[in-house]
Amino acid sequence: MAVGTADVDVSGRPSTVFPEIEPYDTGMLDVGDGNLVYWEACGNPDGKPVVVLHGGPGSGCTPMHRRWFDPAKYRIVLFDQRNAGRSAPHASDPATDLTANTTQHLIADIERLRVHLGIERWLVWGNSWGSTLALVYAETFPERVSEVVLLAVTNTSRRSIDWLYHGIGQFFPAAWERFRHGVPEDQRDGDLVAAYYQLMQNPDLTVRELAASRWCEWEDAVVKLSPDDPPNPRYDDPRFRMAFTRIVTHYFHHAAWLDDGMLLRDAGRLAGIPGALIHGFLDLGGPVYVAWELASAWPDAELIVCGRAGHFGPEMTEAGLRAIDRFADY
Repeated sequence: MAVGTADVDVSGRPSTVFPEIEPYDTGMLDVGDGNLVYWEACGNPDGKPVVVLHGGPGSGCTPMHRRWFDPAKYRIVLFDQRNAGRSAPHASDPATDLTANTTQHLIADIERLRVHLGIERWLVWGNSWGSTLALVYAETFPERVSEVVLLAVTNTSRRSIDWLYHGIGQFFPAAWERFRHGVPEDQRDGDLVAAYYQLMQNPDLTVRELAASRWCEWEDAVVKLSPDDPPNPRYDDPRFRMAFTRIVTHYFHHAAWLDDGMLLRDAGRLAGIPGALIHGFLDLGGPVYVAWELASAWPDAELIVCGRAGHFGPEMTEAGLRAIDRFADY
């Protein structure tokens, strides 16, 4: 494990994201179980392949995800995970069954997309929940992964989930009280993830909409470095809120169908794969110990702790761009 800091000279390296670009190819991939996954390819068709794994679960990709990579050097592949973004059917529809939406299904989707696009190996990029998904994929198919770049490293363990929706409440007392009061009174001192998961199954649309709003308010609160930070505009969209909350509670209620400790246990499968783990020192929702433990078990990974960043921030962007730039010629 190498440990670095983002406070270094970046002369000659990109320090801002690349200009806006449009895909040169898109499609809807039939992944079975009645699901169609939206994908797109941007940049250089002959460039180094990279697959982008968005956060959430259930947030979907945005045009900003395309801009992390030099379009002259990279063949940039993005996709919206099952039932999110432009994939179909959409989780905002209560009739959409999420039974066939698990971590294992997503891993199979990534591999099916790789085969569909005729890619032998690719760099795997993930942020937040996407970093968990990237690790599971890389440990399952190490021979298909050239490098890994992770931002805001997560492992989606029961310990991490409990911290994010219970323990961290002491740092955000007002937001925490509102979040707790979003569930029935007799459930406020219990498993809040389970309580919200149940609310999202309620046949009453008003109940589901209120639960989704409260959930997204909490998600927004815990990533801020200051109460004055503006809210995430994505949460203004009722369709997005509903799909996001349905999917994330579905995943976290089931601890992402991952055995506790498995990502560290299987880290040896990453041997020989260069990695960059970029994490904010001030990320209260995802304490830095998760990234540190992973880097300790993965000798080929560099841990970069950004001293003034939380779950995201300019330091993390610069560190991520440097890693991607460095790997472009591998």
